[in-house]
Amino acid sequence: MQKTIAQRVAQGQGREAADLVIRDVRLFDLVTGDLVPTDIAICGDRIVGTYGSYEGRKVIEGRGRIAVPGFIDTHLHVESSLVTPFEFDRCVLPHGVTTAICDPHEMANVLGSQTFDYFLGAAERVIMDLRVNLSSCVPATPMETSGATLQADDLAPYRDHPKVIGLAEFMNIPGVLNGDAGCLDKLAMFSGGHIDGHAPLLRGKALNGYLSAGISTDHEATAADEALEKVRKGMVVLIREGSVCKDLEALVPLLTVATSPFFAFCTDDRNPLEIAHEGHLDFLIRRAIELGVEPLAAYRAASMSAAAAFGLRDRGQIAPGKRADIVLLDDLEKCAVSDVISAGRLVNDALFAGRDILPPVGLQSVKLAGTISAKDMEISGSGVERPVMGIIPGQIITEFLRCDLPERDGCVMGDIGADVAKVCVVARHGHNENIGRGFVKGFGLKQGALASSVGHDSHNICVVGTDDADMALAVNRLSETGGGFIAVRDGEIVAELRLPVAGLMSDGTFEQVRDDLIVLRKASKEMGVSLEEPFLQLAFLPLPVIPHLKITDIGMIDVKTMEFV
Repeated sequence: MQKTIAQRVAQGQGREAADLVIRDVRLFDLVTGDLVPTDIAICGDRIVGTYGSYEGRKVIEGRGRIAVPGFIDTHLHVESSLVTPFEFDRCVLPHGVTTAICDPHEMANVLGSQTFDYFLGAAERVIMDLRVNLSSCVPATPMETSGATLQADDLAPYRDHPKVIGLAEFMNIPGVLNGDAGCLDKLAMFSGGHIDGHAPLLRGKALNGYLSAGISTDHEATAADEALEKVRKGMVVLIREGSVCKDLEALVPLLTVATSPFFAFCTDDRNPLEIAHEGHLDFLIRRAIELGVEPLAAYRAASMSAAAAFGLRDRGQIAPGKRADIVLLDDLEKCAVSDVISAGRLVNDALFAGRDILPPVGLQSVKLAGTISAKDMEISGSGVERPVMGIIPGQIITEFLRCDLPERDGCVMGDIGADVAKVCVVARHGHNENIGRGFVKGFGLKQGALASSVGHDSHNICVVGTDDADMALAVNRLSETGGGFIAVRDGEIVAELRLPVAGLMSDGTFEQVRDDLIVLRKASKEMGVSLEEPFLQLAFLPLPVIPHLKITDIGMIDVKTMEFV
């Protein structure tokens, strides 16, 4: 290490030629907002020189392009990108995302601690810097059947891994506020370190109590007044714009140069189709600027503020001694990425080709108790004032509605005219034969069924449909293929995306996933679906830590009271 430091010192002073020089750039100074003409000298994976001219053994011609620090996605679940960490890396690095902080609790809810072995092994092999927050709530609540349970003792062996930042989003708000022993064990274990928050709509003294547990960030703010209260109380709010959760427009009026230390960006999550159409964090920066945010505030949130919030002191600024994560832009306001340097390496196809890729895990994770029949999808009882989940496009929060629904032969039916479809959650971890049954409004579905083995957070199979036989066929097909997304109409499979890795991720390329999503989206539209991302919206219906009405394999839940309805 002494030799390395000596080389950095010598190259920084220009006594030795730098390992790499990015020549003739305009450095976007995140302190003043100035564009400063300079070279950038790099020794190994570190920046050693700025604000001057340098000689280098290798040279990248900047040609007057704008240099900004690599972007940091502060909260995501790689699994929800539908690809493995190795394909996620290859997909988003060209968009300037050089650091990603993931919580692998989707896979953890299926496979338990084996997930951390896989993700930490992948983090050591990918090109980007993939950091891991250890999943805090597996399962998220006792009101669903998960594939695994993780206690504090299960997290302890991983706490000091160099790729681990801290404890992931603490979703069990009642557990924190009521002093649940298991929650307190985890909070105490990570006391003094980083603890991610997850506090939708939490305000007032309840928020004070939650923050007093040592929780410091939140990505669930959906309104400006909520976010303002949280930053005033010391939280860093992670402004989210994903494939389903779209909070950017509501929150960016708060993002100014003055407030930028208290905000960062996250995706939580974006799939390869949306990344192809819009981008990743580059899209969030571009869109924020379009909405009136000053570029200095936007680029600070994307790098400097994000690094500070998560204790990553070695990045977030293009400066001597910092990690050489650099994005070269053709246009600052459009965030037009032309080249990316990750830890001193120019990102290109050859860089990805040399990786040691881990084999996939969890290939046999869908374990239904038996074949599902159309009768299993039937819902008995009265149709009068039935609880119905109301979808809010662009949000994972649902409305708690009550609707009068038609009855036939002792069963309650959906109402296509009122846009109310049937929804069922089928346990898929082999622990029981549970099926939760209910109704949802807002898909626009006119015929057939859509099903997914991605069902946050316990990832049972969730199916929505207008026909019981089509719903049963969709569930059974996912059991055969090991999981995924599927569209069924009139007894025929019209489109599917296979996700055999824990029932969550493809074992193919992100390009294949993107293409399959295009076919699925087209099929869904032909079945009447009005939502842009119906499968990801479907995946959030079983999430009982998000208001207001949700469904699990046990039944429908009023999230406010945490009682079954």
